[in-house]
Amino acid sequence: MALKRSIKADPNIAMSSMTDIVFLLLIFFLVTSTLVNPNALKLLLPKSTGQVGAKATTSVSIKDWGGDRYTFHIDGDQTPLPLSRVEDALVDKLQGEEDPTFSIYSDESVPIKEIVSVMNIAKRNHYKVILATQPE
Repeated sequence: MALKRSIKADPNIAMSSMTDIVFLLLIFFLVTSTLVNPNALKLLLPKSTGQVGAKATTSVSIKDWGGDRYTFHIDGDQTPLPLSRVEDALVDKLQGEEDPTFSIYSDESVPIKEIVSVMNIAKRNHYKVILATQPE
């Protein structure tokens, strides 16, 4: 008894729906990737009740001396450095570190532009920054 099928299966697959899905995914990933800001500083802000997982290998202290005079100190050194020499000192200290990280300690009266200038040094050299705070 020989039965024959009257309808044969078509071995071709329509690719138009697959192409639509690929384009929709491409548009989705393009839109979501523009929302991520790759130029942001990697800033680790410690919480006042816990500790940060990353340990800073060096520190920068910014002190306010009044009258728009601010001094920068590396690792608590008593001799102040001008801002122009802070970057060279940090590069020397953090050279050869596997995950270079430094912390910033500043007085409450130091303006944010002085802190941001030190953060820009970290951004230029691809360092991580911890902004030190006091517990509440």
